[in-house]
Amino acid sequence: MLSLRPFMLRGWLLLAAGALALLLALVLGRRDLLMLAIFCLALPGAACAGLLWFKPGFSVKRHISPGMARAGSAVSVVLEVRGQAPGGARARLTEELPYSFYTAPVFSFPNPIVPRGPVSRYHYEVVPPRRGVFAVGPLRAEFSDPFGVAFLKRILDDGGQLTVAPAAVELASISLSDGRGQDGSRTTKELAHASHDDAMTREYRSGDPLRRVHWPVTARQGKLMVRAEESVTAPEAAVVLDRRHHAFGDSHPFNQRTVPEGSGHAGERNASAGLGGAGFKKPTSSELHTTPTFEKAVSAVASITAHLLERGYSLRVLDHGGNPGFESSASAITPAVEDFSGSQGIFDVAAALAALELEGASGAIAGAAASESDSAPFGNTLAYKLHHGRRRGPLVAVTGLLDDAAALRLASIAESTQSAYALVLCQDVREVASALETLRGAGWHAGALTPSASLEEVWLQLDRSATFGLAP
Repeated sequence: MLSLRPFMLRGWLLLAAGALALLLALVLGRRDLLMLAIFCLALPGAACAGLLWFKPGFSVKRHISPGMARAGSAVSVVLEVRGQAPGGARARLTEELPYSFYTAPVFSFPNPIVPRGPVSRYHYEVVPPRRGVFAVGPLRAEFSDPFGVAFLKRILDDGGQLTVAPAAVELASISLSDGRGQDGSRTTKELAHASHDDAMTREYRSGDPLRRVHWPVTARQGKLMVRAEESVTAPEAAVVLDRRHHAFGDSHPFNQRTVPEGSGHAGERNASAGLGGAGFKKPTSSELHTTPTFEKAVSAVASITAHLLERGYSLRVLDHGGNPGFESSASAITPAVEDFSGSQGIFDVAAALAALELEGASGAIAGAAASESDSAPFGNTLAYKLHHGRRRGPLVAVTGLLDDAAALRLASIAESTQSAYALVLCQDVREVASALETLRGAGWHAGALTPSASLEEVWLQLDRSATFGLAP
């Protein structure tokens, strides 16, 4: 894609001087004025033709660090531009950024610091104000001829992609379940019987008590064997994120540019301009449907999931309907996956939360007929997913406003879980007083997260919320 603005100010002045000289040459019959007119009129035309004929073979490499950023944290971008401007003239480079990033960095090419180097390098930093998936670039170049007469714009690459995860806060350790250490490990004792396989035993080590000697296996093996009575199981937990559009207030779109078709993954973007960026498709505009309350819920989920995964939990993330929590997220690496663990799980969850939106109006279910169906919010589908496979770890639910029917369904889900915690987001505690009472009556540790309360405060109050009234 190219854009030719016929002339710069100097070009228009030359054309005006040429026209005046031509008029005077015709009136006065002066040959010297005619030659001057021809020169003034021909130079801008020749400059335009030269720029149109010029086909820059620019290549652009874009390094974005970190590859996935956090909202409110600085992101470093390094541009490596290789090419040559027409006639050795200078060019003006502009990196196109989303409107919410406020400023578009501008550079001079070649880099005045290393004007004779084969590659010009530029560095700038941006601070994404919110989560999302943003287009960084394309890089636009403004060329002029060596005489500064004509002007040409070209797009040198397709741009790159920046994924911005929601900002997370560090949460204090609370007692999520009985018999579990601060690192999430749990010791379970299993009674070893003589009929168990030999895998239940191990060779005697110095210091083992003699009461643990397994005599039948010792007789078969011909060496002293002891029972392996204790085993460490991987801790499990589940997080439920409510995405009902009506539960978080009126939704509104956050405008953001999407990545142009054909752009690469965050981290490093290589593109060759060839014939001035042929094949480039103009970025379109997308809308992230969310609300300020839902943004706080997403940040809470980011903090809670990181807290659990860092402590060794195997985590299952579901939405209010029992579907994989990030199935509808445009930024999810594997949308259908609902189980996460380890450092890779922390990365995958953060990436999926970047573009998670509220459920569309078509997905809302209301009315008495839906309240008993499997697809009702917090209904049978979610209960089956949580209880299937004998998952008995803690359950954490982050919800919006709950009516009586939804609160009752959510309350019943905790029957077979080891412990259940709920953060209910609202503008005022009185809006969810009845729901909190229902949840606490069913054994939930529940608290209200309001705009005036911090997540860290409410998180610490969850331990005592079942017995000490409403959280502020």
